[in-house]
Amino acid sequence: MNTMTPPQAGKVGTPSDALAQFAATLRYEDIPETVLERARIHILDGLGLAVASTVFPFAGPTLAAVEELSGGDKGATVIGRAFRAAPRDAAMANGVLIHGLDYDDTHLQAIVHPTAAVLPAVLALAEERALSGRETLAAFCIGMEAAIRLGAAVKGGFHHTGFHATGVLAHFSSALAAGRIMGAAASDHVNALGIAASTASGIQVFLEEGAWTKRLHPGWAAAGGITAATLARHGFVGPTRAFEGRFGLFDTHLHEHAAHVDMAYLTEGLGESWMMADTALKPYPVCHFIHGAADAALDLRDEIGGAGIAEVDIYLPEDTLKIVAEPIEHKRHAKNEYEAKFSAPFVVASTLLKGRFGLADLTDAAIADGETQALARRCSCHADPETRFPEYFSGGVRVRLEDGRELVRHVPVNSGAGERKMTLEETTEKFLQNTGLAMDEGRARAIRDAVVGLGGGSVDTLIAALRG
Repeated sequence: MNTMTPPQAGKVGTPSDALAQFAATLRYEDIPETVLERARIHILDGLGLAVASTVFPFAGPTLAAVEELSGGDKGATVIGRAFRAAPRDAAMANGVLIHGLDYDDTHLQAIVHPTAAVLPAVLALAEERALSGRETLAAFCIGMEAAIRLGAAVKGGFHHTGFHATGVLAHFSSALAAGRIMGAAASDHVNALGIAASTASGIQVFLEEGAWTKRLHPGWAAAGGITAATLARHGFVGPTRAFEGRFGLFDTHLHEHAAHVDMAYLTEGLGESWMMADTALKPYPVCHFIHGAADAALDLRDEIGGAGIAEVDIYLPEDTLKIVAEPIEHKRHAKNEYEAKFSAPFVVASTLLKGRFGLADLTDAAIADGETQALARRCSCHADPETRFPEYFSGGVRVRLEDGRELVRHVPVNSGAGERKMTLEETTEKFLQNTGLAMDEGRARAIRDAVVGLGGGSVDTLIAALRG
């Protein structure tokens, strides 16, 4: 694994130069088959989530707005809808759908949702240009690797200053992937990165009330990345030191945390050492920070055996507490789906009581369930002294039962990560469960087969399957 130290091989240059050379010169043949296999798995997962999102309340307003914004332009496919939209608008819509359930992948060290940060732009432009499956995969891998290395370099700094890392970094990964599809030269990529630095944002204020804006971040970034790459291709000039320059991304977004950025992640080993292969898929549709604790709660379910629970202590990585455990009284009283996804007390309470956590446990009725709400109020959260964060999202649970017993479980490697990484078969099962909310299995399997077959022929087979 590459997750604890920067890769050391490869040419060193400025961050923008290194990323630009990587995007412009990487050949499909240079990507290891193991990386390509993981790319197909993550594309499959992202598309299944997009299909599932279409039946949730946020999808209707989003897609109605996109249809209006696109003005009837029949360009690119919007997943799960009959209408087509201009590529930028289709990318925005699909970004919302892929990330909308917060069930998408995360690179644990980078704290970035890389598929949502790349796939929307790649899908829209690959369709527009009838791209080969090989070049589609190459562009996807370039964007994934860039998003992850940027996230790893900042060491969680965006979250400390109130930014959603994916919402910021997806502008750059989308710009690189889009530029690759457009045939950009390295100088074009440098300009596109500079342009993207002026559009990159995504604030975390949604945490206060469960607003929908986090869902928009990767979609807006896809539109921004396509815009940046297009402007650069036509000669628009951007700053060459978008990341490290005075008033560049690191200074403006990280403040005092800019001193901790490790530039080596952005310059060394690109194309030789692939961090994207370590990206984790989610077995639960909640913030990835909670997964280790959810695993621990699930492990304890049988041991509890129906006994009454007096109180629960939840152990989480210290750096994640402000996202999923603070302020504690707010987290103990989740009122809607997004508040619940980011509430360790709610997720652990629900898992302890039901022995599972899935999309069905995020309905309005499930969130309002009196027994779950009562147990969430008896949950407290603490920094995990045994954590393996940021390599893994470790977590633990201590349960005190009404009969006097005390049960403890700690999970060092959360499910879906590391040696517990999801296989193609496991991802297919998740994909079919998710797509089953909105389409029949025959159509879903056609999408699955088209993804697995990427690398041969054009991307048209996949697009046709998505259209149904």
